[in-house]
Amino acid sequence: MKLTSFLLPKYLKFDKTQPFIFITTLLAFLGISIGVMVLCVAMAIMNGINKEFKEKIFVMNSPLNVKAYGKNAIPKDLLYELQINFPTLSFSPYLQSHAIIKTRFGIYPVAIFGVDFELEAHNNPILAKALEGKKGVQEFGVIMGEDFAKSYGVLEGEKLTFFFTEFSPNAISFTPTMKRFDVAGFFHSGIRGYDRGYSYTTLSSIAKLRNIDEKHYDGIHINTPNPMEDYKAISSFLEKRFKDRFFVEGWWHQNGNLFSAMELEKRALFIVLLLIILMASLNIISSLLMVIMNRRKEIALLLSMGASKREIQRAFFSIGCFIGLGGVGIGLLLSFGVMSFLDHFPIISLPADVYGTTKLPLDLSLLDLSLIILGSILIVLLSAYYPARKASQINLLEVLRNE
Repeated sequence: MKLTSFLLPKYLKFDKTQPFIFITTLLAFLGISIGVMVLCVAMAIMNGINKEFKEKIFVMNSPLNVKAYGKNAIPKDLLYELQINFPTLSFSPYLQSHAIIKTRFGIYPVAIFGVDFELEAHNNPILAKALEGKKGVQEFGVIMGEDFAKSYGVLEGEKLTFFFTEFSPNAISFTPTMKRFDVAGFFHSGIRGYDRGYSYTTLSSIAKLRNIDEKHYDGIHINTPNPMEDYKAISSFLEKRFKDRFFVEGWWHQNGNLFSAMELEKRALFIVLLLIILMASLNIISSLLMVIMNRRKEIALLLSMGASKREIQRAFFSIGCFIGLGGVGIGLLLSFGVMSFLDHFPIISLPADVYGTTKLPLDLSLLDLSLIILGSILIVLLSAYYPARKASQINLLEVLRNE
């Protein structure tokens, strides 16, 4: 320990005769610091965007959906049974259709949902906010996206013509079903895809347009704080009670590919940025080896004075660890500083219509932070071990005889 305390400041200070060694050591320190900082900030951004996407997807989509196999419809009796057997969950039936809206500026495609607004408001806070102050939505009334309304000049109370893609045959040709809807209000989700592509009306409106019974649905939205657990419970219930007629679908089935791709990108980015730390750690090896080569006589003298090879190895290993671990520590402090700065001063602005927010989302998880620290420490320890081992293998007699 005394030998380490003696050699550490001696071999780390600037030497006028060998300035390149000090510069190499400094570059190793700065390289590791910057590598750790960039890695932490990058992981925080990836996690933040991933989390933001999940939150925005849940804004207009329920965690779970009950659907029927094939072209079968879901009867109202199933809704009652689900409400009885799972009283803590919120259920909302829906009918879905696709239409083309005619406005004064042209025609535009939308997905239109027929819902029970009272039940859907419990599942969809964005829709609930759009309904505030309203007595309800009348038959053939429609709630549209605010972005769609602003882009195409649609006003509340205006009548819009919807052309539905469910075609009804006549004697000569196939013509689309056409219906006038009253614009009853607007919702704002913050995501252009939803605000321009989704519209909501009553269940009875879609049922009449499709000529189907109002007591049959295309699906049932389920709002739950524990989708994974409830998915298993509801799947088991449907299988026992109805066998192969109905199934439950989780958000991970609908958007699994998106989040799998984002997770893969995150892992690839982690590995690539970890290589920056690895490259910087090579400077630790080179700087320590240069120190050892230039201090061979001093090391041999220490060995001749009674210092053991283990003590020499421990001393140079400590020097390497001091450079590397110091860089890791400074890198962590810099990363927290950068994230705090980005959080308080939004110098990077995101397109709100794509991400749903203009602020750069940052969320560094404890797991990612732990992996960064452990990975960096492992690289530093391995980088410090090799030169320290070489220092302990110096041939005492050869050095004293020749140098």
